[in-house]
Amino acid sequence: MPTDGRCAVSFLIFEGALRKESLNARLASLAAAVVEEHGGTVDRAHMSDFDCPSYDGDVEAAEGVPGPAGEFRTRLAAADAFLIASPEYNASMPGVVKNLIDWTSRFRPQPFKGKQALLMSASPSMGGGNRGLWALRIPLEHLGARVYPDMFSLAQAHQAFDNSGRIADGKLQHWFETTITCFMDLVEAAKHFPTMKTQWVEFLGEHPDRATERVETQIVQAA
Repeated sequence: MPTDGRCAVSFLIFEGALRKESLNARLASLAAAVVEEHGGTVDRAHMSDFDCPSYDGDVEAAEGVPGPAGEFRTRLAAADAFLIASPEYNASMPGVVKNLIDWTSRFRPQPFKGKQALLMSASPSMGGGNRGLWALRIPLEHLGARVYPDMFSLAQAHQAFDNSGRIADGKLQHWFETTITCFMDLVEAAKHFPTMKTQWVEFLGEHPDRATERVETQIVQAA
């Protein structure tokens, strides 16, 4: 694998759809190829790896967090960042994605805290599924993920890929690649360079008591 002059960085990449032939699965696979071409290490996962029953507090109390959410937590912890290619369902994120976030958030310490994230989408629509990504940002940012400001949405995705799996339009392919490589630069800097200290307060502004007080401080060490 070419190193592209980078320090070591690893990425969990998966699509936010269960359908095997999902356009977002194709986009996630292309993203994985770009990351590897530019010196990153990829854990290419699938939404089916993490599919959980609907969140139920009674089930959690009786049986704990389901195995697929535990698998996601383990693979998320092993990566420096994650990238999700998520479709838009009815102007929002898919229910399976939100459900996974809800289950995973029950672990302590908070698995999303401090994780760099890049959001992408693909859709036959002219909007490329972008509205769903704005909805997806909300729970991830609330849980302390550092969601990259730029997002990539591929419009008319049903006819956007060539036979090799790349985006047929050369300019769009270039923009796709540079969005990813800029994100990789940020992940590398956050992992290997200046030390930062951050604090996540889940219920900031509320009167603290045992039910609401949850504060986690994280030091990001320089290598």
